[in-house]
Amino acid sequence: MHKGKIAIILLTALILISLSLAGSVFYMLQQERKHSLSLQEELDDTKAKLQVKVSELGKYKDAAFALEARLKEANDNTDKLNIGLQQEKDAKQQALYELEQSKAALEQQKSLRADLEKKVNQAQAEMQKLQAQLKDLTSKKDDLEAKLKDLQGKSQGVELGTIVVSNEGAGATPPAAKNVAREQAGTAATSGVGGKVLVLNKDYNFAVLNLGSKDGVRIGDVFSVYHGNKYIGDVKVEKVHDSMSAAGFASAEMKGKISEGDKVTQKTK
Repeated sequence: MHKGKIAIILLTALILISLSLAGSVFYMLQQERKHSLSLQEELDDTKAKLQVKVSELGKYKDAAFALEARLKEANDNTDKLNIGLQQEKDAKQQALYELEQSKAALEQQKSLRADLEKKVNQAQAEMQKLQAQLKDLTSKKDDLEAKLKDLQGKSQGVELGTIVVSNEGAGATPPAAKNVAREQAGTAATSGVGGKVLVLNKDYNFAVLNLGSKDGVRIGDVFSVYHGNKYIGDVKVEKVHDSMSAAGFASAEMKGKISEGDKVTQKTK
């Protein structure tokens, strides 16, 4: 009897302990479930936030691509601007070079012009000297004519050799005076108009002759040049003045052969 009570008491204690343990387990299960639900909610929230971040990252990538495209376009524009600046710089350098060339050419032309003017003045002075000699010869001719008339008046029947003095008109140069002037200028006794070389410009390959439009010289006339009695080549008239003309060398060899004072004779066509 006593043992039965003890067994009942032990059984009751075991039941109470089991119930207590079951309650504790149930409570712990409830807490775990709540914690699991909380974790699930946090996971869902994290997934939602992750989706938002992924969406934002896509927008950032699109913006980055757009910025890269704009940067590339800006770089292309910069390259174009650099090319344009370089071209403008080259054009400026070329313009400066051409300006310097023009200045140098202008100075050369000024020097050439001064040289030509000097030589033309010398030629004019020589021409004036020849004209003075011609005038003196004309005066001597007039004196001879006067003396001839006086002798003819005094001869009274004494025949003198015929002396012909021909005037070609008022102001015209007598043939005798022309011949004397040409002999002094060193003309050649050949067919065509004869004269001589007054001035040489070997840098530009031309010579100034003491013959001009008054002597019947025209542009395109060709003159043979003689050094003493030796033929050395031809020159062709390119510009004509009243008493002189400029003639270019017919060949490159003329530059080393022709000299001032050489005789020239017009070639007949």
